[in-house]
Amino acid sequence: MILAACSSTPPPPDWQMNVKGSVERAADAWLSGNSKIELVEFARARSEVARTGRPDLLARVELLRCATRVAALEFEPCAGYEALAADAAPDEQAYARYLEGKAQPADAALLPEVHRGLAGGSALPDGALAGIQDPLSRLVAAGVLLRRRQATPGVITQAVGAASAQGWRRPLLAWLKVEQQRAQAGGAADEVERIQRRIDMVLVPER
Repeated sequence: MILAACSSTPPPPDWQMNVKGSVERAADAWLSGNSKIELVEFARARSEVARTGRPDLLARVELLRCATRVAALEFEPCAGYEALAADAAPDEQAYARYLEGKAQPADAALLPEVHRGLAGGSALPDGALAGIQDPLSRLVAAGVLLRRRQATPGVITQAVGAASAQGWRRPLLAWLKVEQQRAQAGGAADEVERIQRRIDMVLVPER
């Protein structure tokens, strides 16, 4: 209490901490395959942001949700963000274009730092992805590359590894299927079977 009274830096508002926690839990739940928890946590995050009356902040939360879909190669329109796009800040508008695979070089400065190297499409995919340490950001970037038809075998391998290390079933299955399709196209029957064994393991229901 004494330390708090003497501090010159006020603590962040409760809503900010609540939103951060709910968004993180929602993302982990959805990536792990638990849609029910994701819905509850995301609704809580939206409710907390609504207290501010700022549609630009709500647009940011919607984009974070859509980013998890891109990470798992679900490329449906980002409807929640689109409803708020008119009030979104330039940073969020640039990130929305990035998630759609339509970012331009001029968007780079507006994007989160980890994604700037891929904004204009000039960076080498494998190296740029390897430089992203955060697993969700790496999967989002890999999804963007696949959407732009720039996903090399190395990108696919890195995405599989990132999803596997986190135990995120949804993106792992999606990327394993991409890897399997590549193997089928190359006539690598043994590799197809090996990947199928991994897919079957991930699909085993929890007991």
